[in-house]
Amino acid sequence: MANLKVILVKSTIGAVPKHKKTVEALGLKKVNKTVELPDNAATRGMIKQVQHLVKVEEA
Repeated sequence: MANLKVILVKSTIGAVPKHKKTVEALGLKKVNKTVELPDNAATRGMIKQVQHLVKVEEA
């Protein structure tokens, strides 16, 4: 199964509280930090919700 590389490119300061929790649930804490997550429907949904804060690459 493929993985996705998710990078936090914008700060969550001033973001909607729900989006802050989603970013934290993805495992991202600081700007420019990267995590590798499985490419499944749940992960894709979380990424879509905060697409304005993250950058996604195929790993």
